[in-house]
Amino acid sequence: MIHSLAEGAATTTPNLKNRRKEKEKMKDEKKRTMYLKVRVSPEEMAAIKMKFENSGMCNLSEFVRAMIFEGYIVQINENELKEIHRIANNVANNINQIAHRANVTNKVYKEDIEEIKELGDKLWRPLLFLQTKVAHLKH
Repeated sequence: MIHSLAEGAATTTPNLKNRRKEKEKMKDEKKRTMYLKVRVSPEEMAAIKMKFENSGMCNLSEFVRAMIFEGYIVQINENELKEIHRIANNVANNINQIAHRANVTNKVYKEDIEEIKELGDKLWRPLLFLQTKVAHLKH
């Protein structure tokens, strides 16, 4: 295969940049004098390795540091989620009853429309609250 000088120059430039980055990284790593050892089960290690592989990061230590310093621990209140689910089921049932009544009578009542709006608000309030909590995690 024949390569031109331009192609060779293009491939060496990123290599030089990578070497410089590696040297800078080694300087940073030399500053790390403490050692942290954590025991995990084989299943936990497999999960860590899978997350590491999916992260696209260069080495496991870098990945672990990123997770420790930049990661989030999210505590989810299952009761709140169950309540949102219950409300959603309630809203769906009520809307189905209103739709059935509208199909039977061929009329849609103003009260039914108001009830649908109220039910929608009842569902959206906790969802918006949950969304706000998640948005705060990103900042």
